[in-house]
Amino acid sequence: LTFKGYRRKNGDVGIRNEIWIIPTVGCVNGIVNQLAEGLRSETKGKGVDAIVAYPHNYGCSQLGEDHENTKKVLRNMVLHPNAGAVLVVGLGCENNQPDVFREFVGEYDDDRVTFMVSQKVDDEYEEGMKLLRELYAKVTKDTRVDIPLSELRVGLKCGGSDGFSGITANPLLGMLSDFLVAQGGTSVLTEVPEMFGAETILMNRCKSRELFNQTVHLINDFKEYFLSHGEPVGENPSPGNKAGGISTLEEKALGCTQKCGKSYVLGVMPYGERLKVKGLNLLSAPGNDLVAATALASCGCHIVLFTTGRGTPFGTFVPTMKISTNTALFVKKPTWIDFNAGVIVEDESMEKTCERFISYVISVASGEFVNNEKKGYREIAIFKTGVTL
Repeated sequence: LTFKGYRRKNGDVGIRNEIWIIPTVGCVNGIVNQLAEGLRSETKGKGVDAIVAYPHNYGCSQLGEDHENTKKVLRNMVLHPNAGAVLVVGLGCENNQPDVFREFVGEYDDDRVTFMVSQKVDDEYEEGMKLLRELYAKVTKDTRVDIPLSELRVGLKCGGSDGFSGITANPLLGMLSDFLVAQGGTSVLTEVPEMFGAETILMNRCKSRELFNQTVHLINDFKEYFLSHGEPVGENPSPGNKAGGISTLEEKALGCTQKCGKSYVLGVMPYGERLKVKGLNLLSAPGNDLVAATALASCGCHIVLFTTGRGTPFGTFVPTMKISTNTALFVKKPTWIDFNAGVIVEDESMEKTCERFISYVISVASGEFVNNEKKGYREIAIFKTGVTL
């Protein structure tokens, strides 16, 4: 099986060909937004999948691991293959110094990644537009080619879960995940606090003692994070979960872990790390939808597959596909929901639904837009863990 993707210079594969403008610090958010709007207006967006700025609040007044996490996520965005080109915009006096950050990024295609320091140029808009025009001219020449499905990487996420999540959409994702892994592809499960109560299911599927120990640390590290702030570990489910029929954290956790099917765990990653092994991976990140989805995209996932019973419109910096757990939500929110898993409890088998779902995921990987892309709902949220100066 194959999909139509973009083979990058370093051999990596993207499923979109977009131009991203990424700020090193929140102080230049206004500039990056203006530049994205300027290029969209000038080009009408022709020849590329999207032109997007990704403002955020960080890059200064941070220390230690907190600052490193911001740098890691921004680095991973710069290197993400869904971007055909990236303009990194710095201010000049921030903690996340542009020259230091450039070194931190490591090896990159300097034909497709450009840096601008706003304090060093006379007119940051004119200079930025000049650089973007040069990048645009290169990106528009890229074409899709056949890519083995073994090179597809998907993130597994749920949010606004309800009583149907563990019956329809989450098991559907599990079946898709197992299928993709069997094809040699990659799936990633995160939202660690929502694994509490069902973590032994994942531990028992670790391929080695080392992976088992890493999974134990993954879980305990997050529990210690809660306790260090004097917060209860089990402050979950959310009001929306309860209204939708989920009564306990353990019940929610059993639904969460269904999303990764029955495959062996072959990798465990700290927050901000990039994927190194194929197959099923676990990633350290909180349950918050925007933070977790950003973390999944940051580690290298091409798509985030997001199940929901209550509905949510957001998207991160890769296509964020919404799968409804029930048909009523699919009918009510057609501009939010991309695929309906509710038919599984009506008139279609899990296997038949999964066949259609696999076909749809391949279509999206090959260029079909999901709703968050059509609507322009694209944000990033970085996990903040430290003090603010």
